[in-house]
Amino acid sequence: MESGSRGSGRARDSAIDARILAVAGRHLARDGYAAMSLAAVAQEAGTTRQALYRRWPGKAELAAAVVAALDEEEPGDLAADNPFTTLVAELTDFQRGVSKPGRLSLVGTMLQDTTDPDLRARYRSRVIAPRRARLLAALEAARSQGLLAPDADLEIALTMCTGAWYGRELAGAPIPVNWPYRTASLIWRALGGTIPPGTPPPAPTPGPTADPR
Repeated sequence: MESGSRGSGRARDSAIDARILAVAGRHLARDGYAAMSLAAVAQEAGTTRQALYRRWPGKAELAAAVVAALDEEEPGDLAADNPFTTLVAELTDFQRGVSKPGRLSLVGTMLQDTTDPDLRARYRSRVIAPRRARLLAALEAARSQGLLAPDADLEIALTMCTGAWYGRELAGAPIPVNWPYRTASLIWRALGGTIPPGTPPPAPTPGPTADPR
C-alpha cells in the first residue's frame, strides 16, 4: 500500500493525482477561484468527485495543492560573484515561468477579490516572496560592492524588475527580444551602475511574445 493511502486501505493512484492537479491548474487560471468547479475538474480529469474529495476535501485544498505543485526553478546563487549576471538569470527564469500556459492567468486570479485569502497567501509565500528575495539579494549585493549608487532605491527597482513584464502584457505590447538582459540593464543604469565589461546579452528567450523592438 502506498504511503499516501487513506484510511480506506486503498492505494493512491499518483497518475490520477497528477491529472487532477493539471486540470485544476488550467481551470483555476481560466475561470478564477470562485468559478472553478470541482465537478468539472473531476470530469475532465476522467475521475469522480468522490475520488477527488478523497484526495482534497474542498476547493481551497485543491487550489492550494496546485500552487504547491508549481515548478518554480531557482537559478544558482551568483549574487556574491556577479550580481548583474544573477539579475539577468533571475529575470530569464521569471520569463520562462510566467510564459508557461495559464501562468499569467493564474497571476490574475490571485488579484481577484473572490480568491480565497489563504490561497493568495500560499501563492505569495510559494512563488512571489522567494523570487523577490532573490532579486533583492542581487541588488543588495551590487550596492554593497559599490556597483550601484549608495542611495539606490532598491524598493522601487525590485517592483520594476517583474512589473515591466506585467505592464507590457496588460498593454498588449509584445515582449521584446532579450527582455531579461534589457530590463536588467535599464534598472542597473537607473540605480547608478555601469554594465560590467564583457557581459554580452544572452541569446533571445524563445516564445511567441518575443518582438525585436
